[in-house]
Amino acid sequence: MQEEKQSLLRHILVQSSEIRSAEQTEALIREIHAKIAAGEDFAELAIEYSDDASNALTGGDLGWTSGNDFVPDFQAVMAATDVGEVSEPFQSQYGWHVLEVQDRRIQDMSDEARSNMAFQILHTRRFEEEVEKWVKELRDDAFVEIRL
Repeated sequence: MQEEKQSLLRHILVQSSEIRSAEQTEALIREIHAKIAAGEDFAELAIEYSDDASNALTGGDLGWTSGNDFVPDFQAVMAATDVGEVSEPFQSQYGWHVLEVQDRRIQDMSDEARSNMAFQILHTRRFEEEVEKWVKELRDDAFVEIRL
């Protein structure tokens, strides 16, 4: 059995831009964090403020994840944040974040691992067939004249 520790996350990302300086961006994320600490709804604040277009409209929801797809800064904060807690504001290469760990679980990834392995085998086999076909075409099209 192949198991993976996963976290249910949501986050708010704010980024610097031509309109918002780095200092203003940091001030904004700290203001958002203070609003969350004061009891305002995380999802509503994500919809209003988050610059992450892929999940802002869903309240910053990132779903269940192992964190392997995230940058190391994000992974470290995710691992250090307890269930039901909101992280302190932190900066990554993408901007300033606040994240909430809603839950954690150990997920059996055996079926997914087998499926990925089967896909990889089929993809490799197909690739090798295409390479052989291409090499054969090159040989067939090649003209070699031998002169003595």
